[in-house]
Amino acid sequence: MTLHTLLAPAKINLTLHVVGQRDDGYHLLDSLVVFAEFGDRLSLEPERPLAVSITGPQAAGLASERDNLILRAARLLGATHGHFTLEKALPVASGMGGGSSDAAAALRLLTKHSGQSLPGTVRAMTLGADLPVCLAAPAPQRMRGLGEQVCAVDRVPALWMLLVNPGQGLSTPSVFKALDEKHNPAMASKLPGWASIQELCEWLRHQRNDLQVPACRVVPQIAHVLDAISAQPGCLLARMTGSGATCFGVFADPHSLSDAAAALDHSGWFVQATRTVGAVN
Repeated sequence: MTLHTLLAPAKINLTLHVVGQRDDGYHLLDSLVVFAEFGDRLSLEPERPLAVSITGPQAAGLASERDNLILRAARLLGATHGHFTLEKALPVASGMGGGSSDAAAALRLLTKHSGQSLPGTVRAMTLGADLPVCLAAPAPQRMRGLGEQVCAVDRVPALWMLLVNPGQGLSTPSVFKALDEKHNPAMASKLPGWASIQELCEWLRHQRNDLQVPACRVVPQIAHVLDAISAQPGCLLARMTGSGATCFGVFADPHSLSDAAAALDHSGWFVQATRTVGAVN
């Protein structure tokens, strides 16, 4: 019997500033992160042997994986039982933190069943740099360092958002390799708080995703996606999320979002209209 089903939401980097590189090669980041109301869905049958079944429109992207972050998350907690069913809706290797969000959902499901505590930051980071922020989902967060420094951000409005992926996976190491400058300015130490979508987008226009330009060098089609989103009426901002190749557009209202989704639906790209979870405090 299924214990519970959780949404593993898409993670969207509204900003992604690369602010340094350590001697061991790892990059230091400063990012404003929000989560969508759209993503994968993960279910758990706790009494069955430990395994993962994958369904959904993006399941083929994981067909060749013998191991994945869901099973690694289960082993991190010492689990020997639990059959997961992953309904995969997010494209693989798309910059939306799908694997990390799936792993975070698995940890939540297992700890709810077992009564264990969620792993702390150090243990969670063994599964990937996005795990701490995904465990903090769905509230807007500021993520710094390697990803281990996470704090909630107040006064972030919910956003009408279009997600578009050109259908090409993109290796994160290849994008960082193409990044010329590894020491860029961080965001302000204190974020301002925003009363409206328009106010947030005006601030975002002065921020960056430092991986966007190198990602466009690796996959030139990303630039075409950004141009197509920007050309839609009502688009307030178009940017790439994470290391790509998914791009997002923020729209003024749900009607312009719906029209944009319909306009790009025949592009052959992955196109999804959604809304992000805001913070009103």
